[in-house]
Amino acid sequence: MIIVLAGYMGSGKSTIGRELATILDYDFVDLDDFLAEKENMPIPEIFNQKGEIYFRKKETEYLKGILSSKIKIVLSLGGGTPCYGNNMNLIINDESVKSFYLKTSIPELLNRLWPEKHKRPLISHMNSKEHLTEFIGKHLFERSAFYSRSNYQIATNGQTVSEIVEQIVFKLV
Repeated sequence: MIIVLAGYMGSGKSTIGRELATILDYDFVDLDDFLAEKENMPIPEIFNQKGEIYFRKKETEYLKGILSSKIKIVLSLGGGTPCYGNNMNLIINDESVKSFYLKTSIPELLNRLWPEKHKRPLISHMNSKEHLTEFIGKHLFERSAFYSRSNYQIATNGQTVSEIVEQIVFKLV
């Protein structure tokens, strides 16, 4: 089985994915890290040198490869992955995949992202919490229709990593 974690940046996909993989004795793959490693350059550099269309094509290519492997993997998607091409259909139409939307509110995302915005190229330039709140709200409005197609939705607000992992495991049995 492959367990796919979808959600907005800051929703906890990588943190929860690592913990879940450890508990289940699965491999953990962060799709953005995987793509950067295969392309031998960081994501921002791929965008700058080769463009978003190239990045999105490679993202879909690597997603297909991981899904076809049929090994025990917890896969953390990039925040935009479900929203491009046929990616969400690939995920939800594969019987060996269980997908989870880590649903996080705008205020919670703001609290998580603001202190680390310098580490995230999409938001590093934002100079006010109001601007970031508006940005997150717009993105969530556009992306939630894709995220919501996941097999399960897990509300993450006010929950620990362990509590969220426990909910996911419970849904798998």
